[in-house]
Amino acid sequence: MTLATAPPRDRAPSPAPRRRRAGARTFVGVGTVAVVGYLVLVPLAYLVWGALSDERGITFAGFRRAYADSQLGGVVGDTALYVAGSTLVAVACGTLMAYAHVRTDAPFRRLFFLSSIIPLALPSVAYVPAWIFLASPDIGLLNRMSDAVLGVTPFNVYGVGGMMFVQGIHSTPLVFLLMSAAFRSTDASLEESAQTCGLGRAVILRRITLPLVRPALAAATLIVAVQSLESFEVPAMLGLHDGVYVLISKIYFLMQQYPIDYQATGALSLGLLAVATVGVVLSRRISRGAAQTVTGKAFRPRRIRLGRMRGAVGALTLAYFAVAVLAPVAILVYASLLKTYRTPSLSTAGFTLDNFSAVLSSGTTLTAVRNSTVLGLGAAVVVMALSAFTGWIVVRSRSRAATAVDALAFTPLVIPGLVLGLGLAFVYLRSPIPVYGTLWILLIAYVTRFLPYGVRYANTAMQQVSAELEDSAVVFGASWWTTMRRILLPLARPGLIAGGLYIVVVSFRELSSSILLYSPGTEVIGVRVFEQYQEGSLTSVAAMGVLLCAFLGVLVTALVAVAGRLGVDLD
Repeated sequence: MTLATAPPRDRAPSPAPRRRRAGARTFVGVGTVAVVGYLVLVPLAYLVWGALSDERGITFAGFRRAYADSQLGGVVGDTALYVAGSTLVAVACGTLMAYAHVRTDAPFRRLFFLSSIIPLALPSVAYVPAWIFLASPDIGLLNRMSDAVLGVTPFNVYGVGGMMFVQGIHSTPLVFLLMSAAFRSTDASLEESAQTCGLGRAVILRRITLPLVRPALAAATLIVAVQSLESFEVPAMLGLHDGVYVLISKIYFLMQQYPIDYQATGALSLGLLAVATVGVVLSRRISRGAAQTVTGKAFRPRRIRLGRMRGAVGALTLAYFAVAVLAPVAILVYASLLKTYRTPSLSTAGFTLDNFSAVLSSGTTLTAVRNSTVLGLGAAVVVMALSAFTGWIVVRSRSRAATAVDALAFTPLVIPGLVLGLGLAFVYLRSPIPVYGTLWILLIAYVTRFLPYGVRYANTAMQQVSAELEDSAVVFGASWWTTMRRILLPLARPGLIAGGLYIVVVSFRELSSSILLYSPGTEVIGVRVFEQYQEGSLTSVAAMGVLLCAFLGVLVTALVAVAGRLGVDLD
């Protein structure tokens, strides 16, 4: 008879490894929160302090000077009109395009995709000059054609009306993408039932379809409104020409005066920040209701047959593509081939590559391209590294503090770029850290401004990785850092790289925060294009716009190829 021996008990992990794992997690967590908090809260604190204080202490004199200005009423009125008009254009065009693309058998479906992608790829600093060539009262092609046929010149891209149209058309792709997702995820059985009962398409659209997507529609409206409120390029290029100011361009104008009234500019910036904050908060609250339109049953809605209306919808699609995409791109390429701009004709006489040669041989322009490349790649690396750890805290942490970290990381969405630049100027003009006037301050601005986008990509990537994999690694004795480095980050790599690519692209388009922080030798490509515009070199602006789009295409293609060699499929 043999005695059975009890199986050996598993040893509990020793306190030392457990403390090391907890110590690593704590160190990374606290460090991430500290860095995010510094990037986001310190500029805002300095902005508030700069608006409320002078050498005598706390004072509201800056607010009185800013808000007692007799011209402020007109500025606020023009701002409200500009934001409302551009939002209406974007929401109307984007929603109708999305409905036709998703729910109907509209022709030229490929053009819907191109109409949404190409304007997003065109930076505002290149898109706005294209509309100057098209609709300027003096040199606009559309006015010349209208004058030749009808004897009138009705188009004027300058002023509030032109600003509303250009900003609205440039924001339409965002609404199209958001509303396309909403229309796809909404069960169309109610619409099909209503059609079976004999209701007309217009009644179904008004009584059923739009109420179903109302949360997404309201969220898209508020997002576009906030973007219009903080947009700098359109008001600066099309408004200042006729002396039309909105809040963002008024702040820029005050910063160009000497001596600079930092208190008044800070006070106006806080007002703009407050309005943007209200818009973003409303947007996030309303967008939470968007999931209520999705059902748990599989469905595949039948496309509505347009019948005799199909030709009219096709014609409108072609017209929109011509106006929003084809005409701006074509006129930009045409103007870039001329030394001095003239009305387009079939003649190729006078075509030259001198603008391209001048741009490519300009030391300032090459420096701007180099700076933008360094800042774009640097911001992408820093933002995605910081976002990876922030995403881990938000997705994996069971602490209530995770919600606060998530909100803190998304706070820069509320801060207009020009206001962020002013806040950083307040910080580093008074700080012993010698970064003002260098590329470092621009890198800090880019990292802060694009952090919300990186966190969104990182959160999505982290959520797709099951926590069971990390738990299994811990059971086998892997440390937290080993688990993060060997399991979580490699599996989340496609999302992180995709976020980095997006940040590289938007970095090249950035102007609003850079315009207040650059100095000679630290210009970026957006600033360089804006300087050329202010000097009146429109054909050089066109050439730089064409080269910028081409350079971005090559850069993104190269980065995607590198990602492919690393085994990352970004599709």
